[in-house]
Amino acid sequence: MTNRSVLTPDALRTLLAERILVLDGAMGTMIQQYKLQEADYRGAEFADWSTDLKGNNDLLVLTKPELILDIHRQYLAAGADILETNSFNATPIAMADYQMSHLSARINRESAALARQACDEYSTPDKPRFVAGVLGPTNRTASISPDVNDPGFRNVDFDTLVSAYSESTHALIEGGADIIMLETIFDTLNAKAAAFAVLKVFDELGYSLPVMISGTITDASGRTLSGQTTEAFYHSLSHVEPVSFGLNCALGPDLLRPYVETLSGISQCYVSVHPNAGLPNEFGEYDLGAVDMAKEIADWAEQGFLNIVGGCCGTTPEHIRAISDVVAGKPARQPKEKTHQFHLSGLEAFGLEW
Repeated sequence: MTNRSVLTPDALRTLLAERILVLDGAMGTMIQQYKLQEADYRGAEFADWSTDLKGNNDLLVLTKPELILDIHRQYLAAGADILETNSFNATPIAMADYQMSHLSARINRESAALARQACDEYSTPDKPRFVAGVLGPTNRTASISPDVNDPGFRNVDFDTLVSAYSESTHALIEGGADIIMLETIFDTLNAKAAAFAVLKVFDELGYSLPVMISGTITDASGRTLSGQTTEAFYHSLSHVEPVSFGLNCALGPDLLRPYVETLSGISQCYVSVHPNAGLPNEFGEYDLGAVDMAKEIADWAEQGFLNIVGGCCGTTPEHIRAISDVVAGKPARQPKEKTHQFHLSGLEAFGLEW
């Protein structure tokens, strides 16, 4: 049964024009704090599963739903306006690692339903809460070979990605998503397949939801893993007409700042950002505290870069509360006006005026 939100796309756009909205923080970081073991991931239903399941965080919406619901509630209590579903790796492609591709739709549906329940509990007329149904990048890349000795080899194709993303999108909407979010994009061809699938699903349903697109700059080169600059990445996907375009993951706010500024300077839609809590230390942990991270975010808000801001790896409800506090009352960035400029993009962007 479809559990659609009573909130409308217009409500989201109205709020984005008025104030900076707060996205939640890292789900994986919070799950790690519970120190779950193999039996926790398996639960009763998957007690005899043939592969190890520890680390399959998306499966927890089936085996530990109260834990996921509790994490959602913590982020909402901290001030989040938008909750991301616990479905980052829930496409049939990524779930194949656990021999669970056939469970993909169920996991996506339940992840959205849990986020929907939490948002409905916390929503008020003055502060509605939105569910962003997350479509992760998968663990395959359509434009780069995983074999250095065979540059032409691909371990996934466009049609396979479209099929996987279509299934997940249908399920996220059935579970109650208000928004579809393409997140942590490292390969633009994967993102194009995801966007094609999402728009195809909208056509099939006869209505559409706002789409958020968020890519990841992988290192100090300022490029995505598939080699595009921020500007080229934006122009490659601007035809989707998302409600927001943004960046997340890989870098802390200090290293991400110049790319946020670039995106803010060109984007004709709203801008979202959710950086990591710094770079991981030698133990794989994140050391940037909530207060220091919020100082960086406050500067971005004062510079007029932001419409949606939250946290990625290493962030917690403490980070989100601090971020929510520093952006409160700061003016929302206004999208750039459309121009009569012709844009092309490969690894670099090219514009031509007439």
